[in-house]
Amino acid sequence: MESKGGGFYKQLRVGRNGGDFYVYKFRSMRIGSDKQGLITVGGRDPRITRVGYFIRKYKLDELPQLFNVLKGDMSLVGPRPEVRKYVDLYTEEQRRVLSVRPGITDYASIEYVDENTILGQTEDADRAYVEQILPDKIQYNMKYINHRSVKEYFKIIFLTFWSIVHS
Repeated sequence: MESKGGGFYKQLRVGRNGGDFYVYKFRSMRIGSDKQGLITVGGRDPRITRVGYFIRKYKLDELPQLFNVLKGDMSLVGPRPEVRKYVDLYTEEQRRVLSVRPGITDYASIEYVDENTILGQTEDADRAYVEQILPDKIQYNMKYINHRSVKEYFKIIFLTFWSIVHS
């Protein structure tokens, strides 16, 4: 509404078994912002629109991923799909996260709800993401993979709504 361009954004991500697919979101950044870096940093990244802050805070930008769920590219719960740049850095063990369908939410999304703020406090956001946050997220993903059940699935959905409401 406040910047030129369409309301949707698609980005190539890596899914189950290492296959590429496009993940859909409501656009929250100005057109061309992804060319300035893949990581959003700080509470006030200037690339994010005013409406973008609101829809990101309440995770509304993720709603178009329900289309990805209907297409079969994603599930409601599962490891968040990552961009190829970071998947290429995975160890053999970390690649296990690619054995399951990626999801809209997971333990890592809940634990790192303030990821942008954390990265905004570092000198090199990309390095901090690769060396600290990404390995941590993969550990959370492994927790889900190693204990997958219907109970765990709904627990993560509940915790996601809880974290959004209390953010």
